[in-house]
Order: sequence, then C-alpha cells, then structure tokens
Amino acid sequence: MTTTEPSPAATARPSLRLARERFLSGCPLPGGVPEEVVAAWRRARFFGVPHDLKEPAVAPSRPVAESALLGAAGPVLDRIVPALDTDRSLLVLTDERLRVLWSAGSVPGLDPCPVLSEQEVGNNSAALALRTRRRAEVHGPEHFLDRWQDVSAVSVPVLAPEGGRVVGTLTIASLASRLGAPGSPHPHAALAEAAAAAVETELRARAGRAERVLLDAYLRAAGGTGRGSGEADRAVGVGGPDEAVGDRAVANRVAGDRAVVALDGRNRLISDSAQRLLTPEVLGALERTAVSARQADAVGEAEPPEDTGPAELPEGAGCVVRIDAVRLDDVVIGIVAVLEPLAAPAPSQPVPAVPRPPCSLTGSSVPWRHAVGRAVELARSPEPLLLTGERGTGKSALALDLLGTAARTAVEIVDAALDTGLEGAPPTWPADRPLLLRHAERLAQPGVAALNSLLDTHPDTRLLVTYTPGAPVGPCLQRLLDKLSARSVALPPLRERTEDIRELLPALAPRPAPGQPPLTWTLDALRALERYPWPGNVTELAHVVRALAEHRRMPGPVRRAELPDAVREGPAARPLSPMEHAERAAILEALRLHGGNKARAAAALGIGRATLYRKLRGYRG
Repeated sequence: MTTTEPSPAATARPSLRLARERFLSGCPLPGGVPEEVVAAWRRARFFGVPHDLKEPAVAPSRPVAESALLGAAGPVLDRIVPALDTDRSLLVLTDERLRVLWSAGSVPGLDPCPVLSEQEVGNNSAALALRTRRRAEVHGPEHFLDRWQDVSAVSVPVLAPEGGRVVGTLTIASLASRLGAPGSPHPHAALAEAAAAAVETELRARAGRAERVLLDAYLRAAGGTGRGSGEADRAVGVGGPDEAVGDRAVANRVAGDRAVVALDGRNRLISDSAQRLLTPEVLGALERTAVSARQADAVGEAEPPEDTGPAELPEGAGCVVRIDAVRLDDVVIGIVAVLEPLAAPAPSQPVPAVPRPPCSLTGSSVPWRHAVGRAVELARSPEPLLLTGERGTGKSALALDLLGTAARTAVEIVDAALDTGLEGAPPTWPADRPLLLRHAERLAQPGVAALNSLLDTHPDTRLLVTYTPGAPVGPCLQRLLDKLSARSVALPPLRERTEDIRELLPALAPRPAPGQPPLTWTLDALRALERYPWPGNVTELAHVVRALAEHRRMPGPVRRAELPDAVREGPAARPLSPMEHAERAAILEALRLHGGNKARAAAALGIGRATLYRKLRGYRG
C-alpha cells in the first residue's frame, strides 16, 4: 500500500545511542550520524521538548470526540488485537493532528501518550508517517525521549477515500530488542500496512453510504420520495466512491422546480433553480453551515435539531433559506437547504455588492486551518514573520491579508527576485510602515546584509518574509533564515489539502455578470481537479479557473473534457520531475491536437513512435 521511510537506526551505523548522549551534552557528534536523525533531535530541542519528559507538556483540552475514522477503524482494530502479543506490543490509532483516538496492548516501561506530535514528544514514527505520507519506522535512540530509547515503532498513514488526504496514522510499537537483522523491516510492518488498508476500505464503504443518504434527502426535498422514486435537476460537484455513481445518476433529471442544495462539507448537490439563486457568497455560507453542523454534533457542543430553521445569509443574498439536518445513525452528516427568492428591490434601492472573503484565507482542511491559524496568531506580534512553502501556495497573498486592509495602502513590497541586493529599498525605514519581502531565497549577500541592518536598526519594523525552499542557499542567508525560523509558518501545498479545492473554485472564479449563474462543475471535472497534483499549487488552479471562465462558451457546469489535458488525464502513476511534467504535458497536448493518433503526435513532436510509447509507459509506471 505504501513505500517505507527508511530508518537509519535499522542499518549498521555508528552508535546512535552514544551520538544522542553527546548531542544532549552539547559535545561534537561523531562522523557518520544520519543527518535526518540529527535534524529530528534539533527540532525537538527547538520545540522545547525535554528529553526526560514523563508525559506531554500539553494534553488535549478535551477528549477527542467520536470520529468517522474511529468508527471505521474500531471493527478492524478489534480483529487485529488478538494477533498481537499485547503484553509486549502497543497498537495506536491517531487522527490527522496525531491525537490518540484508540490504543491497545502495552510495552514494558512505556505508558501510552495522549498525543504524538513532534512539538510535544519529539521524533516518532507516527509524526514521520504523517509528514511523508509513507510507512515510517523509528527505532531506539532515533527517538529524542529517554523513555523511548528501547522502543521500535512502525507507522502507516491512513488516507481518506476522497482526495487521498491523510486522516490519521496507525502505529505498532514494541521493544527494540525484538527487531530483526539490521536493515530489515519492523516485524509488524506488514500487519500495520494491512490494518491501514482495511481501515481505508471501511472508510470508503461508509463514505458511499453517507453519500446515498445525502442523495435521498436531496431527492425528497426536491420533490421526490427518496432514492429511485424521484429525479433531481442537476448534481453539481458530488464526490465520493465510485460505487455510488449509479445512485447519483438519477440526480440528473427531476420533476419540479424547487431550489434545493444538499451539502456535507465535501459533496454538493445543487438543483437548476438553486443554481440561478446562488451566489458564491451564499454558497460559501451554506458550506460553512454544513461543516459547523457536523463539527458541533461531533464534539457534543450542541444538539443540532432535525430542522435548524432559517439560516443567516450574507447581506444582499436575494433569497432566504431553510435548512434541515441530514443524519446517518443519529449523527449529522450534512444539510439540505431550500431557497426561496426575495422580491426584487426597487430600482432606487440597489443591493450593494458583497465583498468576497480573501482567497488566501479560503479552506477548511486541517493542514490549512492549522497553518493560517498559526500565522494569524504570530502576526499579532510586531516581530518578523517568515512564511514558507512551495511556489503558488499563497504566501504573498496571505501576508497581505495578515497586514490588514488598512495597511495595504502603506505596505512596501520588495521582491528579491527583481532586486537581489535590495538596492532599491530605502536605507532607513519608518517603524510604522510594514515591509513585505518576497522571494527571500533569491537574496544575494548585499541584500542579506541590508535586511540584517534593517532588523538591527529598526527591530520594531513590521516585517513579513516569504521564502520558497528548494535551491541551496549561502551561509549568510541560511543564518538569516535560522534567525527568522523561530517565527515561521509553512503553508501546505494544494495536493495536501485537496478537500479545499471545492471552496477555492468559487473564490478564484471571476464574479459573474449580473443575471448570470456562478461557474459550476460536474462530478467528473471535480474529481479530475482533486486528483491532479497541482505542481503550481493555488496559482496554477487560479489560471485554469480564470481561463475557463473567460473563454468557455458552453452553458451549464464545466465538464471534464473542457479541462487542460494534464488535468483531465490525471496524475502520473509515479512522481515526476519538473522536466517530466513539462514533457508529459507536451505529449498530451500533441495527442489531443491529433485526435489521439500516436503516430501523428510523435511526428509533430519530432520523436519516434516507439519513443512516444516508451515515455507513456514510463509515466504509468
């Protein structure tokens, strides 16, 4: 199911136990110590994790509520426990924030922890598996904590059925003395992978059931009596497992003209009548209502009633809405909203346009909420803030939003890609005027010196810096980045928060002309968008959305056939280099222009047909 993140301790290397002792005492390390292990120890020290920690410094503020992951994993884990030596092994399930949802068994001298994040307990296999999205092993002195020096653990990420995001991890820990020969996998590695695969299968099955319940509720509200007895106007943006496609097909036609929307935070059913009433702001408000209803029910903060009644919509929405909660096994899984238009306002009283929320703040996925929340928290202080991430993740846009609307007119933006030495920046800077430095990775040594001088002479300057990791940097810039890293936030790439794509689409699309419906998407188009890896991240997605909005002439939702070739065909079966991405895109474009004829496409590209076939096979492998 997954590949393995190799464990340096599992190979014949210099004693990591001795190296760790020298690290803790501040002595020079012996040669040959794996850099990734030293980096993990340094992170633990940076986070302030004491090596003699008995329990995590910060326990969860409240018990983790019953979750969809735990519900799906429970029956699987109950079947696995008898296969373990529970007196000498520990089986642990965490959520996407590494909070422990469930555990069984024990390891002598080791009490289970309530949370396994690196910020709380240092290096461990669950945190490594979550970060790398692969099976990971951490053994003995690779751990930072004293209490885990004799423990070996293997962890496997659990992926969501839609979008492939990591929703949790499954870990099996045992005594390091039970590990096999150096370099061999953890003895329970195969069991951990099989268990994670079984949990993912159960998640897919449950997702399909929830989707059918949502569809039933939609059909009833639209005028039918349930699945199979009525048909819907149009399904726009419905996700979920393939086995539910046949049921969703009935949502393509229905008698009646009620304006009905069904949402669960991931899937979306919109009738034609509702599509004519919806604006991006109203749709966003309904999405947030659906997510809030699910979360409130999950944590027990409120008891969502069967009929939540009228909902508050943005000013100038032009309609009112009544909302019903949709339940499965007495748990709220989504909402059905019925919209009613308001009387048109008099010409002398035009409805004011409602501003869109900043696109850089759009997204409800856990990685994105965590990153933005951390950035907002750090931005409250006037000290410098470093935003890192791949190109196109929205670092500059988020920085401007953090500075606030009022500050945007006064903020000075300096781009190191255009001015590597910061020669165009003024020698002195008013303390009350914020500075945004973009592309810090392009700074030359004079630019680093200028920025250090600014920080020394004006320590109260409001400074935000964006940095794209990748190319090696010089020692001067590295020291500057190290200085800024204490207040840094890493923005996740779009491929790690694909569930946000459906929220980003209306935010990225140009505002429709008066009387025109917003841009909508078919199920196949949404699936293609969510499966594409987006090497250019949100910037690339924005280009695709705007090009479609400006140039398409077809009515109705955007179809998969209208998407760019690379997006429509889906990702390659293996990770590709930037050169391979460009090469694959060129091949797909040539095939499209020549109607799929490989001989003509090869001739147009100036390569042999055998070469074309070989490259296509390579992308699939």
